[in-house]
Amino acid sequence: MGSRSRWRHSWAPQPLTPLMEGPDPEMQEEGTKKESSWELIREWFRTQKISPGGTFSHSFYGTIHAKTQDLRLLLGVLGCPLAPIPSDHDPTLSIHIKDTPFETSTAKYIIQQYLAATGCLKQQKDTKNMYATGTVKMICCETEISSGKNVKCLGTRSSENGCFVLWQMLPGMWSLELVVGGHKVVAGSNGKTVWRHTPWLGTHAAKGPQRPLRRIIQGLDPKSTASLFTNAQCLGENRIGTVDCFVLKVSADRAAVIERSEGPAEVIRHVLYGYFCQKSGLLIYLEDSHLTRVPTQDNDTVYWETTIGSSIGDYRDVDGVLIAHQGRSIATVFRFGELSMQHSRTRMEEIWTIDDVMFNVPGLSMDHFIPPADIFDNINSP
Repeated sequence: MGSRSRWRHSWAPQPLTPLMEGPDPEMQEEGTKKESSWELIREWFRTQKISPGGTFSHSFYGTIHAKTQDLRLLLGVLGCPLAPIPSDHDPTLSIHIKDTPFETSTAKYIIQQYLAATGCLKQQKDTKNMYATGTVKMICCETEISSGKNVKCLGTRSSENGCFVLWQMLPGMWSLELVVGGHKVVAGSNGKTVWRHTPWLGTHAAKGPQRPLRRIIQGLDPKSTASLFTNAQCLGENRIGTVDCFVLKVSADRAAVIERSEGPAEVIRHVLYGYFCQKSGLLIYLEDSHLTRVPTQDNDTVYWETTIGSSIGDYRDVDGVLIAHQGRSIATVFRFGELSMQHSRTRMEEIWTIDDVMFNVPGLSMDHFIPPADIFDNINSP
């Protein structure tokens, strides 16, 4: 009770709006905040169309403003994205050939090999919780705008360094604090509700089924990764660089993506692909694609496709389990319309390194994963 009260006092309650997994920069002052985060996205892209000869682009304060918005967009996309589907916390990986599609049984076999390769199958002590710290280097946006035959590039590459602390407790509880360039993003889950807090957008609760943090399944917790791909389909083989891989696919069903839609913004699909090395059995690449449709005021429809591809490597032994300690994610936000010929593509990167990992941290309890006061009150209201 005491820890709950302290948590309540540490948060300033904000109005709840759904968690936005695509870009969500704040383009206005706090006092004139727009209600729809998709309006903020459109405003961000409109600012990218300012003529390079405009006074705003050449002003000192304009440059600072643009860098701030770019970093917020980057944190909105790469800071704490979620996986497309919930994890199966009690996965059944036994392979039954009868009445099981070949693609599904093959995927289960590949996941068994992955668990064996990471050492999870011979792990003698059950993992109840995990703690990890790491550093990140985020490279801000470059935007390419195309209109028919004309293509122009806006923005310059600029990077910001940061760090994060991640806690996880089974089943389904996690907490992340990420600080980059003076901006702090806090997110978490108590096993029932996923939420995120940023200084510029306040607190947001995720709609739809409870889903795991993408950072956790990027080679940091092999069992969580295996749980996510329990009912995957094997699409065959592909090559990442010079490495031959098996490709597994999971995707959110139609009911789940409809539940995640926000106002006029409709989620069309969310798909995740895992590339498992044929030789080592380890996960070396993750790619997910998230497509949203948003109507505009001029009777057009704009589509936003966010794609994140993550290279995963530098596996090291931690208490008998191989954990990935380095990786690089490249995200692309692609905007295109049904009627307009103009489209834009924004690219951003994150390079991450794990500094420390510890399993079964003594004293870690469910109280560490209590949501902020506004969400907590909403959950417990009659």
